[in-house]
Amino acid sequence: VHLAESGGGLVQPGGSLRLSCEVSGRVPSTYTFAWFRQGPGKERQFVACVNWGDSTTWYADSVKGRFTISKDNAENRVYLQMNNLNPEDTAVYSCAARYGNLATQDAHYVFWGQGTQVTVSS
Repeated sequence: VHLAESGGGLVQPGGSLRLSCEVSGRVPSTYTFAWFRQGPGKERQFVACVNWGDSTTWYADSVKGRFTISKDNAENRVYLQMNNLNPEDTAVYSCAARYGNLATQDAHYVFWGQGTQVTVSS
């Protein structure tokens, strides 16, 4: 499985962005995909995850109500819609995949994309 993120950029506080993760290769229904982020001087942090088969999701408390993770099985893509962004959301956002159920720890994910920069600033 190869992952490639896109959609990052510079946005003003209160703005929105949609990140996309293109998935190459066959994706079994038992896979889970996640978004993580790593801000300047910070450890990598779980954002959200979705199960490829049953579409169940899980979110970090810091993004609940603002971010939405979704997937398009036909297009082999995972999305992260980010609304009401604030400067604390500034980070490199990475897409990750694992075989198995929802998980929030990065050590449980095997496949990673290269990341895309999101900067929230006025």
